[in-house]
Order: sequence, then structure tokens, then C-alpha cells
Amino acid sequence: MIPITTLADSLPRHPVQKCDWTTFPAPCNDRGVRAYNQYCPIARAAEILGDRWTILIVREFLNGSRHFNELARGLPGISRTLLQRRLERLRRLGLLERRAYGEGRSEYHLTPPGEELQRAVWDLGQWGARWALTEPRPEELDPALLLWWMHRRINLDLLPRQRVVVQFNFQGRRRKTLWLVFEPGDASVCRDDPGFDVDLLVTADIAAFYHVWLGRITLAEVMDQGLVQIDGPPALIRAFPRWLQLSKFADVVRGSVTAKLNPTR
Repeated sequence: MIPITTLADSLPRHPVQKCDWTTFPAPCNDRGVRAYNQYCPIARAAEILGDRWTILIVREFLNGSRHFNELARGLPGISRTLLQRRLERLRRLGLLERRAYGEGRSEYHLTPPGEELQRAVWDLGQWGARWALTEPRPEELDPALLLWWMHRRINLDLLPRQRVVVQFNFQGRRRKTLWLVFEPGDASVCRDDPGFDVDLLVTADIAAFYHVWLGRITLAEVMDQGLVQIDGPPALIRAFPRWLQLSKFADVVRGSVTAKLNPTR
């Protein structure tokens, strides 16, 4: 007879605090999802991932975030207190571990069960791209969040050897000026003027740039429509689109848009 083990019991290489799955998550102190009281894998998974913010926190880890401040920048609507609470809950469940390095410093890493969520999260994103992604609501068009997502998808191998500073002047309902600073092998987002000379100036309608990011329309098309303008040396203007890798779901979004435009194909 094969013994029934907890998730934490199955991970001897990643010791974590064991969680009593027979009682979790009953009405709980961290305001998590209440138990469905169904002995079903989907119900159990929903009890773990179904509360507010948890699946987006997992998304951030799958996109490379390791530190608390990185998580906070990728999740601008969550309070730091609630974020800390959610991280502790994931750690208790054996999906996350905190590793110390240096003096008083630490970073978070998904454990093997946490990493195994990648396929489920990406499949959910593809489903959302195909069936749930309609026109953006005004409150969803956050310029700082868009640049944060974009800076993680820069093709670092194609960046020039010298520093390049790109200033973004976003227009529309949420006007904001932000900067991307490209160094060899690195890209960073600045909310305040970094103090370097600007090499490229991008003036963009924020909704149009979100559509570009998600693959609904190309950068060339929005530039032809006057919704995006790029000023700077011609060589950098030509190179700039090649540095940008779009959302991981851009191909799915583009396919969905094409299918709606050509329903008989």
C-alpha cells in the first residue's frame, strides 16, 4: 500500500513547514479561500490558488521576480502587508521558499511544485488571450506596469554596447513620463529622470502601446496611424523594434484577432 503524503513530505530536498491539508483552508486568518469540502483535485487547487492576487504572484515568479520590491512593482494594486501575507501562505504550502544570501538579504524561489504551475498558468493565460481579452478598461492602462512588463522582455543580445536611454511620454487618459535605460546585458525602468542624455524619445498613446505589446496591432501600424512617434538617430529608430519582444501571449492574441476578422477561414 502506497502511503499518502503531504505536498511538503514529497520534497526532502526542499524542506518546508508542513501544512495540515485536512484542515486548510478552513476559515483562515489570512482571508484565503474557504474550503469547498470536496475531495477533488480541482477543488483543492482552487483553495490554494483561488484567492485574490495569488495566481498573479505566481505569474511574477514565473516571469523571473525574486525580490519583494520586484514583486511589488509587478503588482501595483496590492498592499505590501497583503503581499507579505500571501508570500508566507505560499511558503507554508510548500510552493515557495526564501533563500538567504549576503548580509541580511534574501530572495524567493518557487519550489518544484511551484514551478510545476508554469504550464497551468500559461495555459490559463492563453485561454484568457483567446476568449477573455476584450478592449482594455481605462483603469487597466497603467504606463509604469506596461514598461515593467516590457523591460523583462527586452532582447538583451541585440542591445548596442553603449548605454541607450529611451524616454517614453505616454499620452491618453493616464499621462506619464518614464524611462528605459539599456546597458549591455541589462534593462531597467526609471520612474524619475535617470540623469543621462536621452537617445530616443517615444511619444505614444497608452492604449495603442498596450495593443502593440499584446500583439493586437504592430508598432509599424500604430506609427502609420500617428499614435506612436519615435524621435532620435535613424539607426537607433530602426533598431528599437528589434529590441522589443512582445508579450508571451502576443501570438495567441494576434491569432484571435485574425480569426475574428476572418471568421469563415
